[in-house]
Amino acid sequence: MSNNRGADEAAIQAVLADSYKAWEAGDADAMVANYTADATAIMTGSLRDSCEVIRQNMALAFEGPLAGSSTYNKQLSIRFVGRDAAIVISESAILFAGETEVPADERKVNATWVFEKRDGHWLIAAYHNSPVLAPAQ
Repeated sequence: MSNNRGADEAAIQAVLADSYKAWEAGDADAMVANYTADATAIMTGSLRDSCEVIRQNMALAFEGPLAGSSTYNKQLSIRFVGRDAAIVISESAILFAGETEVPADERKVNATWVFEKRDGHWLIAAYHNSPVLAPAQ
């Protein structure tokens, strides 16, 4: 058994990078390619309770309000929980078509990604985000 977490961390970062690229391409199928079938995503006002529901919602969003969008992502931490689980904390935001940087901190969210290693592959098992509060709040 290898205790090399560097390889695991690199594999997780590759999964995230693939997800971000798929978002930029507006490709809902590719975006959930590394999600578990029973993955969940919780965002303000919504619970998406399977990979298929997440895919369907993203496909509709990419055809509508998220057409031409990309994301800003900054990994804040990664923590391994046992051999086959990891939690990634990131700061993220949606960049709408034509934007190159986030115009206001109020659009940023703190995100929690839960990863599970299945059959030697790191997969996204859960995602949750919450708005970053303005410093005065």
